[in-house]
Amino acid sequence: MAALRARKGLLPWALLAPGLVFLGVFFLVPLYYMAEVSLKEGSLEEGYRLTWAFDNYTNAISDFSEQFIRSFVYGGTATAAALLIAYPLAYAIAFQGGRWRNALLLAVIAPFFTTYLIRTLSWQTILDDASPTVDFMRTVGLIADDGRLLQTSGSVIAGITYNFLPFMILPLYASLERIDKRMLEAGYDLYASRREVFRRVTLPLSMPGVVAGSLLTFIPSVGDFINAEFLGTSNQTMIGNVIQSRYLVVTDYPTAAALSFILMLIILVLVLIWARVAGTEALMGAEAK
Repeated sequence: MAALRARKGLLPWALLAPGLVFLGVFFLVPLYYMAEVSLKEGSLEEGYRLTWAFDNYTNAISDFSEQFIRSFVYGGTATAAALLIAYPLAYAIAFQGGRWRNALLLAVIAPFFTTYLIRTLSWQTILDDASPTVDFMRTVGLIADDGRLLQTSGSVIAGITYNFLPFMILPLYASLERIDKRMLEAGYDLYASRREVFRRVTLPLSMPGVVAGSLLTFIPSVGDFINAEFLGTSNQTMIGNVIQSRYLVVTDYPTAAALSFILMLIILVLVLIWARVAGTEALMGAEAK
């Protein structure tokens, strides 16, 4: 019996082992080397020396604070916009989809059948000054005759919102679809209005999807650089563009590594704050005790 219990105790670790090894090799080891690079000085031609240059971090913050702020503003705005778009859509699919539910879910994930770069480039065509979309908006007076959509903050945020919208829709749908419809019927039987049932029953029960979708959208949005590259100008540069440039163009590896660590730390702090505000029960999808 003791041997059997020992084997059962080892089973969870055996199941976890492949994932732990993968994370160790492809996350922790590169993270260690990136931390080491962030504390070095030198150049690609002369080589880098580990001098424990912590001023790489302070210089990175002082030199690129504008890009940091812009990244979090764009990421937060895109996340809020995605939530406003995704919640009604996920609600409609979950409660009104009927036999079209699978087709609607397929439509949600269909953009993933094309590459991220192609999806972003398509927004260049949609928002171009000569596109039918811009012509129509000028005709109805939504933008001035000499106004434009491309290469603005709005175009970058719109591109980020579109590209990460499925990450918001799918967790929301999964959370809404699990709600027991009898609970909603009980609310109506107690003479509650649709608004009250939504506020007191549907919304609280769907909070795991709201929290998960917000995290899945916000985290990659802040670090994105493709949308700012193709839909914006130098005035819309995000911190991801700076990191990409420092690694591949300037070859200033210590600054790029320091920027990456600062970005990771800020995101981690914000995620912990969000989990604290929303509640770990909502994050894990469990009811509060």
